[in-house]
Amino acid sequence: MNRFRLTVVGMTLMFAMSVVGQAAAPQATSPAENPPGQGDVNSGVPSVERHLQFLSEKLDLSEDQQAQTKPILQEMHDASQKVMQNKKLSDEERTSKTRACHLRADTKLRKILNDDQKQKLDQIEQDAHMDLHGTAKAE
Repeated sequence: MNRFRLTVVGMTLMFAMSVVGQAAAPQATSPAENPPGQGDVNSGVPSVERHLQFLSEKLDLSEDQQAQTKPILQEMHDASQKVMQNKKLSDEERTSKTRACHLRADTKLRKILNDDQKQKLDQIEQDAHMDLHGTAKAE
């Protein structure tokens, strides 16, 4: 059950971040308009800066926590973008590999959060799951 919860949490976190990133991002027409690490609107991978800003606002991250979070998000962003661009993977393989990236990031992020921030993150992830599926997350 814990593995299932982490899978759901990771997927919903990335979905929520990609929705926020896409809504706030200007639509680029060429890869040259999206500098490395700034996200690719067409790939559905939010920029590291937008993701960090979102988490900082929602979780009230300290400057130290932001500094620790940025490399976690960068690693997840780079790995997710690489997976999304790999056209040799099936949709199922792409989903599985992206989910693994999100789970690693979620685990690392939770190590630097306090209990109140973890609860806020749980709520963000639950809300994203409800938005995605239109139902409450199974406990």
